[in-house]
Formats: sequence, C-alpha cells, structure tokens
Amino acid sequence: MIEAATETLRTEGYAGTSARTIAKAAGVNSALVFYHFGGVDPLLLAALDRSSEQRMTAYREIVAEAKSLEELVEVATGIYRADIEGGHITLFSELVGASIARPELREEIVKRAEPWIDFVEQTLERVIGGSPLAKLFPPRDLAYAAITFYLGVNLFTHLDADRTRTEALFNLAGRVAPRAKLLTMRLPRRQAGRQ
Repeated sequence: MIEAATETLRTEGYAGTSARTIAKAAGVNSALVFYHFGGVDPLLLAALDRSSEQRMTAYREIVAEAKSLEELVEVATGIYRADIEGGHITLFSELVGASIARPELREEIVKRAEPWIDFVEQTLERVIGGSPLAKLFPPRDLAYAAITFYLGVNLFTHLDADRTRTEALFNLAGRVAPRAKLLTMRLPRRQAGRQ
C-alpha cells in the first residue's frame, strides 16, 4: 500500500489521492488503508518517510565524497536531477501544499524536514566549517536556505517544462563555486598564549 500511495500521490497529486485510488492501485480493499494506517494522511506520511529514508541513505554516501564547495555543488546538481526523475520531491511538495488547507499536516511535515536540514548543515560544516564563508553564513542558516531553495526550485520545475531556467540556476552555482575558493579556505587557528 505504501508503494501504491507513493505512486498515486506522484501521479494524481494530493487532491486526486484517496483511500479508493490508493486501494485500486494496490489491488486491495480501501478499508485496509484505515485498518493499517488510520487514514489517508498517515499512509501518505508513511510513504514520505520511506522515500526520505531511502534517499537519505543513498545521498549520505554520495555527499560524503564531496570535499570542496565545487564538488558539493556538482553532487547537489546530481541529486536534484535524480529527485526530479524519481519523483521523490513530488511527495514532499504535494504534502507541503496540502498542509495549507490541512494545518494538522504542518507539524508532521516540519518534523520530517528537520533531519534534512541537519544533514545539509553537517555537510556544510564538514566542507566549509572554519572558513570565512562559514563565518559570513553559518552552516545552519545556509542549510535552511538550501532546503528552502531546493523545495522552491523543485516546485518551479513543474512550471518550467523544458527545465532550462532551473538548470541555469545549478549552472550558475557551478560557475560561482570555484570563485568562492578563497572564502572556503579554513582559517589557521591562533595558538593559545602566543605573543
């Protein structure tokens, strides 16, 4: 049922997703949605959880390879493309949109976004921590900005049919990253008691 809920949310959107449409896709009775999950929203959150868990596992390995801001931008571009092709971000976007009309979803969505903010913050701390860039833009603030940007660019992709505008943003980041090299060099630590 989780796979059917995932596919239904991706293809039909939140408005077109119901116990009936999910059950039909899964080939089961719609009563099972309520029996096993307590309703459609808890099932959709379970689908988001599974997608997030799979993505986090895969992306931790990929991101661990990035040692510089340039490499991080390259990895982020690949992740963006994979998320678009795989439809992973659609799950999150649809539920964020649904939370406007269904405030009870907001807390659940925020709870599920927090590990991603932490993940990005830890990655930025590893790559730029101790640098002038990190002093200008603390990794926690940059992580929140990155997640906000990522959600926005993925939503905009649905309006940008040929993806030229959204691809241009990643190309811009790729051109800027090498120029920021001086800002990402770690500052030498001052020795205590040095005169």
